[in-house]
Amino acid sequence: MKTEKATFAAGCFWGVEEAFRALPGVVETRVGYTGGHSKNPTYKEVCTDTTGHAEAVEVTFDPSKTSYEKLLEKFWEIHDPTTLNRQGPDVGSQYRSAIFYQHEDQKKLAEISKVGKRGEHKNPIVTEITQATEFYPAEDYHQKYILKGGSSACHV
Repeated sequence: MKTEKATFAAGCFWGVEEAFRALPGVVETRVGYTGGHSKNPTYKEVCTDTTGHAEAVEVTFDPSKTSYEKLLEKFWEIHDPTTLNRQGPDVGSQYRSAIFYQHEDQKKLAEISKVGKRGEHKNPIVTEITQATEFYPAEDYHQKYILKGGSSACHV
């Protein structure tokens, strides 16, 4: 099976992971940190809003069963892309709206989808579209947190 990766930030990664994990064609999800300047950040460090990292979800998917466009649809559906560095009660740049593209095709599709969403919101979309950098997996207790019976109170 040939797989691809996609990386999204849309607020608290617990709920974001659960939303993507449930999609047909998604093979694996991992929550973690990306888009920042420090190496191997911890949750505690990322929560200080000083590392530059976003709480993100790395999605491994089978492109023969789902498309990157379907993942983008889910991304736009599960959060408010018009709030800068915030989702619901969660505030800080670690909760920003961002698409971290793996290659130029993903970048083009992300940009097209962003333009297509502009008319759906009264406020401007602030979602970043940025080339993926190193993804640092979050601590084990964060992985599949909602599935394990953790809080389901995320904004999603």
